[in-house]
Amino acid sequence: MPSVVTNKMVIIGVGLIGGSFALALREAGLVKHVVGVGRSRENLQRARKRGAIDEIANDLPSALKDASIVFLATPVGQIGGIMAQISPHFEPGVIVTDAGSTKQDVVAAARTHLAGHLKNFVPGHPIAGAELSGADAADADLFRNKNVVLTPLDETSVDAVKQVTELWQACGARVSQMSAAQHDKTLAAVSHLPHVLAFLLMNHVSYSSAQNLDDPLPSDDLLRFAGSGFRDFTRIAGSSPEMWRDICLANREALSRQIDAYQKELTALREILARDDGEALENVFSSARKARQRWLKANL
Repeated sequence: MPSVVTNKMVIIGVGLIGGSFALALREAGLVKHVVGVGRSRENLQRARKRGAIDEIANDLPSALKDASIVFLATPVGQIGGIMAQISPHFEPGVIVTDAGSTKQDVVAAARTHLAGHLKNFVPGHPIAGAELSGADAADADLFRNKNVVLTPLDETSVDAVKQVTELWQACGARVSQMSAAQHDKTLAAVSHLPHVLAFLLMNHVSYSSAQNLDDPLPSDDLLRFAGSGFRDFTRIAGSSPEMWRDICLANREALSRQIDAYQKELTALREILARDDGEALENVFSSARKARQRWLKANL
């Protein structure tokens, strides 16, 4: 548990992640005053009504005055520009962290815009979320038993990492550390590729396959017969298009490699079907089933 209560925290981007972080720390009694910064005043008003923030910022200088923690919870494509805006107003000792789903681009932006403040910058990524967005979706329990990855720079102080780690632990999260490059490579496989596949499958069934089949059904008829498996897999296609646009572009090299590898798996499966090889098909499915069982057992 953190030894020091945060007197003032500034959250830039008070949506699902930013709002949930604030609510969780409030519930833990570890933050006294939260200032919200964002593009939508209506969303910020909802955040204040829910108790996620105490104050809506009128301008950045006043918002950042006397702040202990600044939490950047916007889409990753906006983080560089925000860093450039806020860095002139930092006071000594303020800790800056983020929730971006990619890390190498965030680190590069920090080196450009926070060059004099890197010792207090702790890049982070809470691996938690939902298909809903905005302050109304915020949940104090969102991070409970979820992974949070920190990717400190060489310049980041041990004390800054400790403070951010303790805040996430107070939210109920499991905190680990890795390099920014390893983070982006890992998340490309287990998060970014699945989201892309979910978006594409939804588009495929809704718009493409009905037109390309030899004897097409209207897309509404196709979806009428979709079961729980389809619904569960495509749930993440309800996520923010803006956010996932930025994530995919920021991590495009690692994601492209994963798409190429996945395409090879699809091509191999297509060849198995073409030669009517039931044994090979069952082996593919059995291997996947065993891998999933091992994963679930290891994460009970």
